[in-house]
Amino acid sequence: MAVIGFIGLGHMGGPMSTNLVNAGHTVRGFDLMPEVIERAAANGVTTVDSAAEVVTGADAVITMLPGGKQLLDCYDGMVGSVAPGTLLVDSSTVDVADSRRAHELAAAAGLDAIDAPVSGGTAGAEAGTLTFMVGGSERAYQAAQPFLEPMARKVIHCGGDGNGQVTKMCNNLMLAAAMLGTAEAFVLGEKLGLPHQALYDVTSVSTGQSWSLTTNCPVPGMVETSRANHDYEPGFAASLMLKDLNLAVSAAEQSGTDTEVGRLAARIYDRFNSEGGGGYDFSAVIESIRRHSES
Repeated sequence: MAVIGFIGLGHMGGPMSTNLVNAGHTVRGFDLMPEVIERAAANGVTTVDSAAEVVTGADAVITMLPGGKQLLDCYDGMVGSVAPGTLLVDSSTVDVADSRRAHELAAAAGLDAIDAPVSGGTAGAEAGTLTFMVGGSERAYQAAQPFLEPMARKVIHCGGDGNGQVTKMCNNLMLAAAMLGTAEAFVLGEKLGLPHQALYDVTSVSTGQSWSLTTNCPVPGMVETSRANHDYEPGFAASLMLKDLNLAVSAAEQSGTDTEVGRLAARIYDRFNSEGGGGYDFSAVIESIRRHSES
């Protein structure tokens, strides 16, 4: 069993670190929020007072931070204190350029690193069924397996530095587009007198089928796993979807990629967030579509 440092113990990092503890690893954790630290300690994480204490003697250090600035600030202050041979694993969702800069900081200190953002939301973090999208060298990817497996259903190597972030952005662009199309179709059906159940029964076995329909349908009562059945309590919050879409739009602009659907999706989710929807599941965007539909 290993000693693992974990920086960022919030909605995702908290249950992820708990799964590592349950797998028999010693986990030292740090977060800026006292209530988060308290919860982690109750779940068996050895909490410490600084990031420097987290990395001391660690075999791997995992970061789950809110953005690229926090990641680069953390790496700037951390890499000089990390012992040779320690693997750095960043599971934050950040801009590709920031992720690749973090790789550069690690490499300059002689450390192996991967970017390993996740899909699966808080439910996947709690169940240990996340999908990790890994960017980095083959050596670093192989070294990360024992640290990622207790938290994962799948760990997929996506190529070189930053490619985990690229994969995450592309995946969530697809997800947002599918959810918006699904939500708009249900609202259109409502307005034309089509029962929800009839639309679901046909599209769930036809070419309109998608994860956004058959796993997280935006209309309650269709699918057991839908967050719509729980007043849109977030599995993946709309505010996080907007963050990921903005990252995708930014990357598209930098690379000269025509992503009109992505830009439109970002505008719709920006509208929904401005209406107060950011704390709800991203499927709750159907409510915004209803409000903006003509009566």
